[in-house]
Amino acid sequence: MRLADIARASRDIGAASARTEKVALLAELFRAADPADAPVVIMYMSGRLPQRRIGVGWNTLRERREPSPEPRLGVREVDALLTRIAAVSGKGAQGERKRLLDELLGAATEEEQLFLLRLISGELRQGALDAVAVEGLASAAGAPVADVRQAVMLSGSPAAVAEVLLSRGPSALAEFRLTVGRPVLPMLAHTAKGIDEALARTGPCALEEKLDGIRIQVHRDGDDVRVFTRTLADITDRTPEVVALVRALPVRRVVLDGELLAFDERGRPRPFQETSGRTGSTLDVAGAQTAVPLSPVFFEVLHVDGEDLLDTPAAERRALLDRLVPEAQRVRRLVVADPTDPKERAAAAAFAAEALERGQEGVVVKSLDAGYSAGRRGTSWLKVKPVHTLDLVVLGAEWGHGRRTGTLSNLHLGARAADGTFAMLGKTFKGLTDALLTWQTERLRKLTVAEETWGVTVRPELVVEIAFDGVQRSTRYPAGVTLRFARVVRYREDKLPSDADTVESVTALLP
Repeated sequence: MRLADIARASRDIGAASARTEKVALLAELFRAADPADAPVVIMYMSGRLPQRRIGVGWNTLRERREPSPEPRLGVREVDALLTRIAAVSGKGAQGERKRLLDELLGAATEEEQLFLLRLISGELRQGALDAVAVEGLASAAGAPVADVRQAVMLSGSPAAVAEVLLSRGPSALAEFRLTVGRPVLPMLAHTAKGIDEALARTGPCALEEKLDGIRIQVHRDGDDVRVFTRTLADITDRTPEVVALVRALPVRRVVLDGELLAFDERGRPRPFQETSGRTGSTLDVAGAQTAVPLSPVFFEVLHVDGEDLLDTPAAERRALLDRLVPEAQRVRRLVVADPTDPKERAAAAAFAAEALERGQEGVVVKSLDAGYSAGRRGTSWLKVKPVHTLDLVVLGAEWGHGRRTGTLSNLHLGARAADGTFAMLGKTFKGLTDALLTWQTERLRKLTVAEETWGVTVRPELVVEIAFDGVQRSTRYPAGVTLRFARVVRYREDKLPSDADTVESVTALLP
């Protein structure tokens, strides 16, 4: 398949407003694709590179290259060249990556260049994310959407499913099942506004502490133990304590789902970035293990000695987990058999409050009779956690890319410092609707004091309410702190910059 076909489809899908129209366009594209091209095509239409990252920054991407007058690139040719770019390392790597990228973009037409730049930079916002791409694939092959979705979740790879499905038909989907040693996409939770709402929606349930750690999935087959992250990355070599613990369990084959945390001497979770830093480093693992020991805390078992448990009710899965895993390595929980009972509701509220006092993020409310929906955000799991918000001042904004080209998108956020100035805490482009983007671009243009190639610096006059999941230390910003998962809630034109939150109030939120 030619890259031009994919670029054209991407443009048409981005212009389509209805989900059904997007699915139809994707189905047409997949029907035209050679099965050997399908793994790359579905990744591109999901907005991702098979290589994940290729080591090329925006400064390199934004350089203009003279486009090819005619389309001549094939999708596998493009994938091979991107693989070569990603593999470049050592002295002179930056220059060699740029040379290869110039070679690629120089062979691309103007439309293909735009598609590639958006894809590589992560700005391919065409509305064809994984779920829609899977629906298009199912339609192209005449397969039930639920079956294709299940295959993708169990394989952890839409690319693998696409090639098998388009080459061999719907019957081949039966080959994709839970396999010990091959990670599956984890089940995720929807959000509830509070405990009462969550109890009303789930019925008989269990409340579990929502842990602020690294999601892990551990597979054991005999003495072989593998540890995977939420994104299915293998971190076995970096987590020897997890391997040792799971190898000691009274079972030969098992798949466990849980979180990995570092605890302080009081038994409270250490800052998330310490856990993240530990699992992200491959240097001196033994020394890191001594400095930041990690503890797995499990809340699900998906397979035990030849028996798959995905369709087994949650209450039965938990009973199995209780028999296999020591209490210290199991998440704390409270069963609410009758959510209409005032005493049980009060106990649930007290459990949630205690979880926060123990340093956890909140709770997850899980239906007792639900199965495990791998890779899906199931309504039988509802997370409840307090929403933190701050009133911050906009200090600048960066020009958007892709669909946001021409708008001021990525906001620079600041809190009031003790000397009356504003200290930058971080950036965000999350939570912005198209209407809000248009409004803030016009508003920030009026406040601009300096224009840069990346965007604008503005007078610190506009207050914005920002939601976030937590605060962590950072050497990147002058106040030494930054926000985790910041997103825009609304602009507060009713507030003055002097009403904004202070750096002191933000640092007080550090764990």
